[in-house]
Order: sequence, then C-alpha cells, then structure tokens
Amino acid sequence: MLQQCLRLVLLAWVVFGWAAQAAENFDPMKLVTESIDQTRGLSSYSEINMLIKRPSWQRESTLYAWTRGREDALIRFVAPARDAGNALLKQGDRMWTFNPKLNKSIRLPGGMMSQSWAGSDFSYDDMSRSDKWIKHYRLEHVDTQLADGLKTYTIDAIPFDDAPVVWGKERLRIREDSVLIEAIYYDQDMQPLRRMVATEIGILGGRIMATTLRMLDLEQPDSYTEVRYDAMDFDVAIEDRMFTLFSLQSRKR
Repeated sequence: MLQQCLRLVLLAWVVFGWAAQAAENFDPMKLVTESIDQTRGLSSYSEINMLIKRPSWQRESTLYAWTRGREDALIRFVAPARDAGNALLKQGDRMWTFNPKLNKSIRLPGGMMSQSWAGSDFSYDDMSRSDKWIKHYRLEHVDTQLADGLKTYTIDAIPFDDAPVVWGKERLRIREDSVLIEAIYYDQDMQPLRRMVATEIGILGGRIMATTLRMLDLEQPDSYTEVRYDAMDFDVAIEDRMFTLFSLQSRKR
C-alpha cells in the first residue's frame, strides 16, 4: 500500500512538473507573431466583403487589400460605386486615408488608428491587420484550454505607457495552429467594450485562417460588422510603388 501511494505521488509530481515546464516554455510573443504572419506572409493580396449591420439598416462593401511584411498595407474600396476609390495606406506606424471626392489624402495621428474605420465597428488598425500587438504591447499568458483537439491560449496584451492606443488591454485567444479566434478590447477601467470573434475558419491561399470575423460593440448588441475574406493569395509579387501615396490616390486596382 505504501509503495502504491508513493508511486501515485511520484506520478502526480511528474505530471504537474511537466505541465509547469510546458507553461514556462510557452512564449506568447512567438504565438502572436506567428498568428500575424499567418495572415500576411511575405506579401498578400485579398478580396474582402464587409457587412455593416445596424438595427434599421445594413451596408455591404467590397474591398481589395495588399500587404507586405508586417508593416505595410493598402486597402481600397471597389464597390459600391459611391465608395469606390476610398483607400487606406499603412507604412509602419504611419497611416493615411484617401477620399476621391475630395481628391485629398490625410495622414492620421497615431491616436486615431484605434478609431472606427469607414463607419464600421473595425478600427484602422484592425483592417490593416496591424502588427501593433508585437510593437506596442506586453504579452502575458493567462490560460490554456483544450478544445476540438487543439490547445487554445488566452493572452493579455497590455499596452506600454507610451503606446499610441486607446485600450486598457486586449485579451486574445489563439489556437496552437496560430488561428486568432477571439479578441476582447477593454477600456482604461478594464471594462470590455468590443469583441471580435472568428465565425468561420477555413483554408485560403493554402493557409488555415479565420475566413470570417465579426466585430461587436458590447454596448450595442444589435449592431456588428462582419468581414469575410473571399480570396487570398500569399507571397505574391508586389511592386514597391504599391505602398506609396501616389498609389493610395490612384483609382486603379
């Protein structure tokens, strides 16, 4: 009996020791970086449908988007006709918008990158698939759970004191295959205000990713914005001039 008890104690020690070691070896920065790179590649081209849903109306738009590395992005409206040509350019931490009706590009202050984009529930940073989490946040591992045979990690992204963001923190849930399935945005009082959730996961461009993302304002449960990726190609050839102010102001595809 004594030997059996000792074996059970030893087994428990080994199991808990292994779990503790695994937790110590987990690097949230590595997983977040892999999650960002999984949806960008060295470069990418995507075709996107965006649905803005409100209690009394809804609006759909079609957009094309190009990215290069973790910092550069260009997003352009192509439909409906009244919005065609509106565009967003990101170069590192700098961002511009272009309105063809005004024929003018405007550089956004850093603090505005977290603001609503094009009347949607997504921010400028959200739409450009920003690398903000690895540049402006400290990442802390909160929890690990197993679902559908995959580990899912909960990570708190806590902004540095000088970070150009408005959130008190962001809580991310990322699967071990690098798919971001949820992000919750908290204000400075640590109250949740927004929630982004992956409603569909599939394969695009040969990579597994969230193919549909829904952003909800938690104070307005009857409203949301849904972004659906209809096509995606990775590691495509993109000329340097794509990510310039000249390209931003062009109405060409």
